[in-house]
Parts: sequence; C-alpha cells; structure tokens
Amino acid sequence: MEFIREHVGHREGEGLRWGVEPICTVLSEHGLKIAPSTYYERAGKAPSARAERDADLLVHIRRVHGANYGIYGARKVWLVLNREGIAVARCTVERLMRAAGLAGAVRGKVKRTTIPDPSAKHPGDLVERRFAPLAPDRLWVADFTYVSTWSGWVYVAFVIDAYARRIIGWRSSTSMTAQLVLDALEHAVWTRTREGRDVAGVIAHHDHGSQYTSVAYSERLAADDIRPSMGVVGSSYDNALAETINGLYKTELIKARGPWRTIDQVEVATAEWVDWFNHRRLYEYCGDIPPAQLEAAYYAAHSLTPTAEVSHQ
Repeated sequence: MEFIREHVGHREGEGLRWGVEPICTVLSEHGLKIAPSTYYERAGKAPSARAERDADLLVHIRRVHGANYGIYGARKVWLVLNREGIAVARCTVERLMRAAGLAGAVRGKVKRTTIPDPSAKHPGDLVERRFAPLAPDRLWVADFTYVSTWSGWVYVAFVIDAYARRIIGWRSSTSMTAQLVLDALEHAVWTRTREGRDVAGVIAHHDHGSQYTSVAYSERLAADDIRPSMGVVGSSYDNALAETINGLYKTELIKARGPWRTIDQVEVATAEWVDWFNHRRLYEYCGDIPPAQLEAAYYAAHSLTPTAEVSHQ
C-alpha cells in the first residue's frame, strides 16, 4: 500500500507518474499480488491505531539505531527504548526493523598483527584464559590492530580492564613499534591515577608480540609494580578478550565508517568511539549496561567510587 501510494498519480514538478493498475500488474508479476480494488478500498480508510503506533515507534527505532553507530540489532534497540521509558515488545522491534531493513553489525575475522621476538625473555601466563576478575584493576589486557587509510597503515593499541571490559588506554601510530603499546599503557596508568586508583599489583596480559616484550615496555610495567603476563605463542584464546575488543572496534567503527583518509581522522573517530563504548554502549557481558556504569556500581557498592568517575556519571 505504501509503495503504491508513493508512486501513483501526479506530483507537482515531477511530470507524469504511474497509475494504480499498472503498478498492481507489475507487483503481481513479481509475486506481490494486489488488486487495484484492494488499494482503492483501503486508500480511503484512516490508518489503524497499530499503523500509527508502528510509525511512531519506527521513528524512535531509527533514532536509536543511528545514534549507536548503526550496529545495534533488535535486542539492544529494544533494551534502549525500554530504558528510555518507551514500552514496546521485543518482537515488535524485530518486526519493524526487519520491515525497515535495519540490522545489527556482523563481526568478521580478526587478523593477528603482533610478531613474536624469539630472542626476548617472556613472562609466564598468570591468567590462563580466566578473563573474569572480581574487581577492577585486577587484570588488564592489551593488544593492537590495524586500519587501512589512503595515506598508509595506522595501528591502534588498546588497554582494557577485564572486570567491566572498559577501555582505559589507547593510542595510534603509523608504525608498529614498542612506543605505540607503551603510550597506550601510559594512558591506562594515567586514567587510573586520575581516578585515585592504585595500579600496583595489576596483571597486564598480552601476547608474544615483540612490542610487548621490549625492554622499555617491561621497565614501564616494573616502575608501577604491574605484573606482566603472556599467553602461549600462536593461540588467540590466550588473549581472547583483547581480540574481542579489537573485533568490535573494527566492526562497529572502522568497517562501518570507512574509507579512512588520514591518521588524524582515525584518531578523532576512535576517541569518539571509545567514549561511546565506555559510557553509552550496552554491553551484554556487563548485564546490558555500559562498562563505566558497571565499574561505578562496583565502586559504589564498596564505597570506593573515585570522584572523577562520579562526576562523569
């Protein structure tokens, strides 16, 4: 009905358009059988209450979908709408999104970028694939990924607190060096220091990339009494959490918003994405609340809420 209504008759400035009968004929030939009489009968009727409700909901669905990088599927759009006080059934959101051609992002495979240095000394594995600590600042995981731009490759390193999957440090560079991961670590330490947190005793887990086994990186960890940990060579499961965040970053931002021109463009977009990821993105692991909100809940429950985090929330 909407299709016929949009294409039938004349519109000022557009010249001759199509008649109801030819449109119905073409639709019927393609398996969408509708008689002209059906259109004429229904065209004179006012929209039903359900149709009006659907139209109103679709406006909100498009808003939520667009405001979250277009990556939310029906479940998360449904959760956001209900958090906003818009009561709607999940099946209704699924139906309207399907009809509107809206869908969530689909993750692809993550390409490994780190290259081991066989001559470097390696710390032991203190994590053993256990990525669910009982509090923040017990376990950080680190890794980096790559972005193709018109001016060359850009490498982006992340440091994630495993408790709530919050990104606490990140940096980008046009070269895949130890300085890149060292700068991301510095950012993570600065983030926690600003919040009044003590990082001594934190386990910093990463893979066998030569950037993470460099002398400068090891010395920086030791300076703050951070304990290094390293997984098995060639096993993605030993740093699965960091690779998961890399995959989300590539799916939700890099692939969805490309092509990318320069490192400056990537840096600005990454800063915006990290802020959204930490403070607004609904994360299923966190109980469908943002990572920073789960951290704040932990601090509040243990009377340890940092001033900076409270002011942000």
